[in-house]
Amino acid sequence: MATEAIEAGAHAAGESGSAGMPQLDFSTFANQIFWLLLALVALWWVMSRIALPRIGSVLAERSGTITNDLAAAEELSLKVKEAEAAYTKALAEARVEANRIVGEARDAIKADLAEATARADAEIAEKTAESEKQIAAIRASAAGSISEVAKATATEIVAILGAEADAKTVEALVDARVKG
Repeated sequence: MATEAIEAGAHAAGESGSAGMPQLDFSTFANQIFWLLLALVALWWVMSRIALPRIGSVLAERSGTITNDLAAAEELSLKVKEAEAAYTKALAEARVEANRIVGEARDAIKADLAEATARADAEIAEKTAESEKQIAAIRASAAGSISEVAKATATEIVAILGAEADAKTVEALVDARVKG
């Protein structure tokens, strides 16, 4: 049965005049070429009137955007350089100002320290002079007290030894001994 179907198909194809693909049939080439040219003209018209202008406008818009972005980037780059220069200048001025302020503060502190040192030296000198006066007074009173104590002690020692001490003699001996 399969062979009968193949023979029937081949017989039917033989009646139509050609075997194989209809696109390769020479009798229909003129018709196929007409439709091919019509399709190519339609495709060319659609591409040239609709698709390519849209693609061109998109490319032009992208190119314009890229150009604008590059110009904006260049402007921002210049602004950044200017800002960096201004920052560097301001930083240098701030350092100079800070050094000036530190110098002034150092000078003021030195002046205050010198003034405080001078006041302290004056107070110390004043207290030293006052202390020396007090020490001299204490020495003078101590020397007088020592003389009196030495006279009293000498009188007592002589009395204990069993003799009577003459007050003028004891005073003369103690004064000679205290003076050196």
